[in-house]
Amino acid sequence: MKLLLAPMEGLLDFTLRDILTRVGGVDGCVSEFIRITDQLLPPRVFTRVVPELRNGSRTPAGVPVRPQLLGSDPACMADNAALLASLNPAGIDLNFGCPAKTVNRHRGGAVLLDEPELVGRIVSAVRRAVPASVPVSAKMRLGNRCDGPALDCARAIDEAGADALVVHARTRVQGYRPPAHWERVAEVRQAVRLPVIANGEIWSVQDAHRCRDVTGCDTLMIGRGLVQDPGLALAIAAADAAARGEAGRADGILWDDVLPLIDDFWRQIATRVEPRHRSGRLKQWLNYLRGHFPEAQQAFDQLRLSNDPAVATRWLAAQRTGDRVIAR
Repeated sequence: MKLLLAPMEGLLDFTLRDILTRVGGVDGCVSEFIRITDQLLPPRVFTRVVPELRNGSRTPAGVPVRPQLLGSDPACMADNAALLASLNPAGIDLNFGCPAKTVNRHRGGAVLLDEPELVGRIVSAVRRAVPASVPVSAKMRLGNRCDGPALDCARAIDEAGADALVVHARTRVQGYRPPAHWERVAEVRQAVRLPVIANGEIWSVQDAHRCRDVTGCDTLMIGRGLVQDPGLALAIAAADAAARGEAGRADGILWDDVLPLIDDFWRQIATRVEPRHRSGRLKQWLNYLRGHFPEAQQAFDQLRLSNDPAVATRWLAAQRTGDRVIAR
């Protein structure tokens, strides 16, 4: 089983991609979307969102990163994809899954699933615009308001020449509410020839195995589950290795393993983010981590009311010394 790190706008940027991929178990990433409207973007826009393009389209740990484009104009998407291809990306992904209202109001993301023919034209235009050596993939939900168009959209993406399709097993209206409808992903997989990757509600090793069993997909994409438990991909890979009779650390990682990751995350944030936003970024990740680590709940409670970066810095210093209590 291969595991991919999902794109998550406003959360899984290149800093967190760096941190999570160095843990191990992740085979590839897709970036946050780059919005394409009516103009050709300069290269600096692509490298700002995906700085890994300057490093062979790989994270510092060597994991490939595929930039993602979002837009509704086939010609403009194609022109920007061609420019992006000149930067030697690990591939190009197309977003037909974003549920954000602002994006959908401007004919981007999951709302396009109401127009399977347009979805196909976008994929076809991009596929023709980039060299055959550059993989083109797409990520879609089961639909916009309902899952009726799922098979039509998947077939359109397949017939347009995409190399792979990620299916988030919910509609736009369903958002992120459980359950994920993995059985519908299985139907999509049966309806197309291209490889299908399952995404949605994978929080544990057991979830990964159930998703694989229900969907028949041997590649899974995980977003929130990996942000909550950075060792999840490693644990899934180890469980698969154990099933083959090979050794592996099937229990994932512990809080003491996570603390150095948080420390490095904070160092990177301190060099790239304005002081008034730094604490928010740390609390954003801690908010996810507390779903898996009780210690993260304690940390979140200590930092929740403060936006002063100095308080977060003192908290991290206390973790390094073992005091685990910060001075206000």
